[in-house]
Amino acid sequence: MNLFATFSWGKPAGRERLLLMTHDGNSFSYADAWRESARIANYLTETGLKPGDRITVQVPKTPLAVWLYLACLRGGFIYHPLNDAYQRTELEFFVNDAEPRAIICDPASENMFAPLVVDSDCMVLTMNRAGHGSLADGIDYAPDEFTTLDCESDTTAILLYSSGTTGKPKGAMLSHGNLIANTATLVDSWGFSATDRLLHALPIYHAHGLFVGLGCVLTSGCMMTFLPRFDAQEVLRCLPGTNVMMGIPTFYSRLLAEADFGPDTCRSIRLFISGSAPLPAEIHAQFHSRTGHAILERYGMTETSMLCSNPLDGERRPGTVGPPLPGITIRIVDANDQPVAAGMIGEIQVMGPNVFKGYWRLKSKTADDFTTDGFFRTGDQGTFCADGYLTIMGRSKDMIISGGLNVYPREVEQVIDELNGIVESAVIGVPHADFGEGVIAIAVVEPGFNTCESDLMTTLRERLANFKRPKRLFFVPQLPRNTMGKVQKNTLRQQYGQALL
Repeated sequence: MNLFATFSWGKPAGRERLLLMTHDGNSFSYADAWRESARIANYLTETGLKPGDRITVQVPKTPLAVWLYLACLRGGFIYHPLNDAYQRTELEFFVNDAEPRAIICDPASENMFAPLVVDSDCMVLTMNRAGHGSLADGIDYAPDEFTTLDCESDTTAILLYSSGTTGKPKGAMLSHGNLIANTATLVDSWGFSATDRLLHALPIYHAHGLFVGLGCVLTSGCMMTFLPRFDAQEVLRCLPGTNVMMGIPTFYSRLLAEADFGPDTCRSIRLFISGSAPLPAEIHAQFHSRTGHAILERYGMTETSMLCSNPLDGERRPGTVGPPLPGITIRIVDANDQPVAAGMIGEIQVMGPNVFKGYWRLKSKTADDFTTDGFFRTGDQGTFCADGYLTIMGRSKDMIISGGLNVYPREVEQVIDELNGIVESAVIGVPHADFGEGVIAIAVVEPGFNTCESDLMTTLRERLANFKRPKRLFFVPQLPRNTMGKVQKNTLRQQYGQALL
């Protein structure tokens, strides 16, 4: 049940077929991935690492970083990827919490990591964007064959921490079985085959680029154009040579901002997929109008990988994330874990082979987040329409209680986003002397569009109940986001916390 063993190493035409091509024209085969991951697995084993040891990784996105991930799977090491933007204080938390036996980082970061492990048996190895460093030196003479560890399906493969936008990050333990089940479902649901070529511009320290992107490629036996990061001009150059693209909403809005982006650029594409953050309906509509392609939006979490998807063949409905994927059960419940009627808003709870084992060293939190009948409490609010499409209404922690009445930010945001001149908005609750919490909105306006707060408020009076209507509306050039495109509402709450006092 090792995830590595399920990847398509022997079909359809053997390991010599192309796996990966970089933006600068370097190409690597499945055989290269097999050999180089074996070298790394052998070297890490020779240093004394054992199955179950954590390996913390903060390195640039390169082919060698992919081989390192595969090596950890093969050796039974627990792969712990970190955002390459994290700094000393953040790194200190992750190292103290995960207690890795090895850290692999860019040489420029070695001085930040070294003091964190001075009193432990953790070693620090380095690897830069060019593939140089102590890790590369160590694997030069390592054997290129390695017997992949056979493990149980519930063996932890990945320790992936939540983004921590509402508190301290929590380490989700994802098993080999979790990832095998979810990846196989995605390959089937999205029609992946060995003839596909994915444009991969996502980071690989996150579930989207790591499990979804790499997983679909390696499982189906197809290839990918591997970009170090998203750059609109580089994506435009590479799109004609690919037929699938995965991205976050920001990728698609930035492509729409390019004057030469249109149907000719997308002629070879069979599928655009969006995730990691809500895709604004306006972006969906603009993209379809410009290119003729309807973006497929899906929904997942760190703890569960993918849960829902708009269909490959069928209506891709803007503003929704589609029905549950095969094998996954989703229910919408009230505060007492009782199912609500279709069309009613409640907490999204999920069950399936994709759902994680639990949080690293947080048994109490894990127990709290699962119901007595085995459903995981996602913390997201949503609603099912009559034909089974799920709409995400926001996080439970983002729900606003104003004067004793519940306000779901996503519902208000959708109304504001439909107004002329509005690009996108974020709705939050802030302290209010009378109502406890008051609703405010922060909006991005189209360049050159003239509007004012009072005009928009007048329009909203006709479209929202008074308790849902923002008491203030602020304009900003852009909303604060994390690296995966999620709006940082905690940042907005800090910035505008005194707006109604």
